[in-house]
Amino acid sequence: MLWFTVWTVLVLATLAGAFLVGRRVWRSGVALAHELGRAGDVAAQLSQRAAELEDQARAAHVAQRPALGADVEELGARVEQLRAVRRDQRARRRERHRSTVADAATRWLG
Repeated sequence: MLWFTVWTVLVLATLAGAFLVGRRVWRSGVALAHELGRAGDVAAQLSQRAAELEDQARAAHVAQRPALGADVEELGARVEQLRAVRRDQRARRRERHRSTVADAATRWLG
């Protein structure tokens, strides 16, 4: 009679543990499905925004055609304009780099 009681308690405890584990797995699965649905919505919004930005970039892009036979002074002005843009970009990039290094130095070295 003692062994019957021990085995009954063990089986009931195993069933209770299996129920708790199964409930946890079910809730985790439902939460995962919810997050996957939300991730799908975010991915759709992201692709839509990327398409909008691509359209804006295409609209803002000025097509450069070969300049064979064009005015030399006009071409020189265009080259200088492009060089000025590159210089400005380089200066902004250098400033961002310096601020990043300074921020990291203060964070790490105190």
